[in-house]
Amino acid sequence: MHTKPSDIDNMYWDGRHYDLDNKDFVEDIPFYIRQIARHGLPVLELACGTGRITIPLAEKGIDITGLDITEPMLAQARVKAATKQLDITWIKADCRKFTVHRTFKVILFPFNSIGHLHDRESVEQCFARVREHLADDGRFIIDMYNPDLRILTRDPTKYYPLGEYPDPDGHGQIKVFENNTYDGKKQINQITWYYRNGRQENERTVRWGSRIYYPQELDTLLHYNGFTIEEKYGFYDERPFTAMAPKQLIVCRKSPSL
Repeated sequence: MHTKPSDIDNMYWDGRHYDLDNKDFVEDIPFYIRQIARHGLPVLELACGTGRITIPLAEKGIDITGLDITEPMLAQARVKAATKQLDITWIKADCRKFTVHRTFKVILFPFNSIGHLHDRESVEQCFARVREHLADDGRFIIDMYNPDLRILTRDPTKYYPLGEYPDPDGHGQIKVFENNTYDGKKQINQITWYYRNGRQENERTVRWGSRIYYPQELDTLLHYNGFTIEEKYGFYDERPFTAMAPKQLIVCRKSPSL
């Protein structure tokens, strides 16, 4: 797949909405700060979005570059960085075919973003670019949720609340609901988000697909694309990965050339 996933623009249509919807999620940031302290600088963040992670890391003095394919998200990131007078390099590019003329000690692929890569070819292209840009002693860190069959198999006709946030244009509170249908053959969870501000006619519907990566599958993809897993955590406090852990937090390095 050489084109941008068709659901990306619909999903990330406005960085302001994204930030307000995700403003309370900060628990992954200390995890990345600890990892970077261990493994060094500079840092490249794939799928950086609005800089939810990038900007707090830069505020800690971390030399970090943010890369994303969606202009509305990067536009919001630039505004926030400028407001804080932070000099961050933002790159608009596809994580499967980017070129940055430097190598990095740490490359981050956070917040389930690998789920946007729906097929093996896309994963292999992305991992090849990571290997090209990762220092020989660098680390590649992936954050992907551990699939929960209770969510994948729930009733697709029901609406499940996700949260709410104030409309950035002043039109009251927006409540977000979701439902999903899982395609077991393709391992794609088709998700629909419903944004409602109390008036049905103002509902926004966003449909998108998340590729489900089961633990052994993701480990195997990394192995056969030239990475050696050093650590696999299940929680941001670095407790080990278990079957019931919510996350797959993988720290890996480039495998030695054969």
